[in-house]
Amino acid sequence: MPNPNQDVEDRDDLPGGGGEPVPAFGSRPVHTPGPVIPATTVEFPDPEADPDDPAMGHESDVRHDITHARRLVVKIGSSSLTDEDGKVNPDRIDVIADALEARMDRGTDVIVVSSGAVACGMGPLELSQRPTDLATKQAAAAVGQVLLAQEWARSFARYGRTIGQVLLTASDAAERDRARNAQRTIDRLRQLKTVPIVNENDTVATSEMRFGDNDRLAALVSHLAFADALVLLSDVDGLYDRNPAEPGANFIPEVRSGKDLRGVIAGDGGRLGTGGMAAKVSAARLASRAGVPVLLTSTENIGAALDDAQVGTCFWPDEDRLSAWKFWVLYAADSRGRLHLDAGAVEAVTKNHKSLLAVGITMVEGDFSQGDIVDIVDPDGVLVGRGEVAYDSVMLEGMIGRPTRDMPEFASRPVVHADYMSTYSNRAELNKPS
Repeated sequence: MPNPNQDVEDRDDLPGGGGEPVPAFGSRPVHTPGPVIPATTVEFPDPEADPDDPAMGHESDVRHDITHARRLVVKIGSSSLTDEDGKVNPDRIDVIADALEARMDRGTDVIVVSSGAVACGMGPLELSQRPTDLATKQAAAAVGQVLLAQEWARSFARYGRTIGQVLLTASDAAERDRARNAQRTIDRLRQLKTVPIVNENDTVATSEMRFGDNDRLAALVSHLAFADALVLLSDVDGLYDRNPAEPGANFIPEVRSGKDLRGVIAGDGGRLGTGGMAAKVSAARLASRAGVPVLLTSTENIGAALDDAQVGTCFWPDEDRLSAWKFWVLYAADSRGRLHLDAGAVEAVTKNHKSLLAVGITMVEGDFSQGDIVDIVDPDGVLVGRGEVAYDSVMLEGMIGRPTRDMPEFASRPVVHADYMSTYSNRAELNKPS
């Protein structure tokens, strides 16, 4: 029997055997959650920005809607949760949790989309730079997800709150049944007064099948959760027409349509993150198509953002918001094939909102079945929409270019009915010259 008083470094009966010494405690950076110190007050943190800052003091009807949203998604970036060395910063998480609790105290249901798993795993694994190979990314995420959840749990425990971790992949959103399951889980957590902490499951996601960044994930979660508003937090206090460090950079308080983004130069992600201003703008526009208003600002201004929404850049929801099904088809569903259209058919389905007929199809790609989602592309191969196809690919091959009057009765239906098709008509408008 081993001597219980023997130093652990000298034990030879431990895994690894052969008398190899166990690293001394403290010789490696191991994360240990701090104690839970109960909060004594519930209040919004004061903003750190100067009151004269161009990002402060903005009012609009949409900002009023965000202020009074009953169900709110809040996305927090990696840089807001970690130190420069990649370690979890408990103090930063506490400030964020304080603001979220203050908003929940008003009766708002809050869903958190939290980045930072890979970044949080870097410190304990002694990685000085964000890993670029898939295996190391997944390993860092496996470590970091645990640490991140521990700190969120500790911080909300100060208010007697329980958290629930929801890890999603792009495949979960792409399959309708799996998307509904995620939706039910998030909704049930909300009903049980538990704060959902959502993140991409980086331990299993691949470069070919992932959301790309948590900004896009937040937009999709806003859709899945039927959120009334989305708040995107980062290290910049809002949208500028160029890098705010550059002379002459102008702040953009409101984005009502794509016209307000003309001439805007947005950068990509930093050392610890995968997103950047370009990703946030794209996510905000995505949420807008689902009818969800978006507030974009810095984490330092989270108190002001959640209190009265008079800070940062506000993205207005599209007036012609997409239905839940059409939004899912365009931005989340897996495509099983591709239909190439002639110019006349493109105009019919995008401008005139007509059903797609076989006569307008020039080529069929992929192996798909009736009821699958397929891409719809123009003569140049540009994606113009998606829809639910009424025939399998083998049958459709024999229908290409044929008018409906020449078809047998069983093949007289539209290839994609207008009710089961969604187009990217707004995307084309963004690319038009002013």
